[in-house]
Amino acid sequence: MFGIAWGIVSIVLMVAAGEGLRVGQAKVAETLGKDVMIVFHGRTSLQAGGQRAGRPVRWSDEDLPYLRTNATDCQYILPELEEETVRTHSSYNNAAFLVTGSLPEFGWVRTLNPGEGRFYNESDVKEARRVAFLGTDAAKQLFPEGGAVGQTIHLNDFPYVVIGVMQKKKQDSSYDGWDVNKVFIPYSTMQRDFPAKPPQNAHDLNQLLVTPRAVNLHDTCKYEIRRGLGHLHNFDPNDKEACPIWDTVQEAKAFETMTNGMKYFLGAVGLVTLVLGGLGVMNVMLVAVRERTREIGVRKALGARGAEILRQFFFEALLIAALSGGIGLGVAYGLCALVNLLPMPDFFAGLLPTWQTGLLACTLLGMIAVLSALYPARRAASIDPIEALRYEAGG
Repeated sequence: MFGIAWGIVSIVLMVAAGEGLRVGQAKVAETLGKDVMIVFHGRTSLQAGGQRAGRPVRWSDEDLPYLRTNATDCQYILPELEEETVRTHSSYNNAAFLVTGSLPEFGWVRTLNPGEGRFYNESDVKEARRVAFLGTDAAKQLFPEGGAVGQTIHLNDFPYVVIGVMQKKKQDSSYDGWDVNKVFIPYSTMQRDFPAKPPQNAHDLNQLLVTPRAVNLHDTCKYEIRRGLGHLHNFDPNDKEACPIWDTVQEAKAFETMTNGMKYFLGAVGLVTLVLGGLGVMNVMLVAVRERTREIGVRKALGARGAEILRQFFFEALLIAALSGGIGLGVAYGLCALVNLLPMPDFFAGLLPTWQTGLLACTLLGMIAVLSALYPARRAASIDPIEALRYEAGG
């Protein structure tokens, strides 16, 4: 009984741990962005169109109409401007933050969920309003007592009205710093108040943020972006040095493959334990058949048929396996619930048993129970009654 119960516990806990790791990592990855690809500018490493290799290329907001027309598998193509260590002060405190400007969809793509107020919208961009959305730590530093929304801050002496504060989030990766320490303003306002410094021109961007229309289209979306930028800036679309892309979708797929492999491996370890438990049940039933040989002989002498003996021992073995499995499932799900009461690291969502895991464990248990019960039951049914009556227990 213990072997089968422990096998069920092993399968459920190990698969639940793998699922918790997968879900936790997916949630943490989403704090950077939802299926986002960050397109940086670089230097050409291949000659193209008569141009030498090693030439720097920079993206421009004038590239956007062409890219949005030709990169049909991309849902969002967003510009991003940044200004580092901007002098920032409120009525309460001074600081220096990274200020970033983009379009309203940026808030959704980068998971900048408002905890208070709102993110900037189309009207803010169209009218180039001086409005700001603050990261949680930036808001705490500028307004230690809270109540940032509606207050005025100054960015390099330009007055901005705070329209929102980001919901607290834990971020494990970044391409330009933690979002909690940033100030987010509309793209048009950023261009006007923080113009690009030479040798850049007024239309240059720091990077592009791109999301595919569907996860399975991210490769074609990435190729369309490289092809479009290669056409506009005269470089080979296969030149990854000219157009380096951080593909979080590809990273997420690679991590999911790893965690799935871990789940299958751990599940296989639990399955081996379950099989060994089944062998234990079989041995117990074989001993029971041996100890009850005389009883079987008496029953057969009184007219019991082999099928009845087979059925009796078969259901006894099934009962032992079912009872063991039920105890194992109860212990496993109880342990998952207890462990999930404890604080978890950001990348681990806890022990997450799924109904598929329970169904798999019960199916495997049923198969092993049938196999472990069948042989002892058939052996009991095949005993010759005359030989059985002569048998002495322990002899």
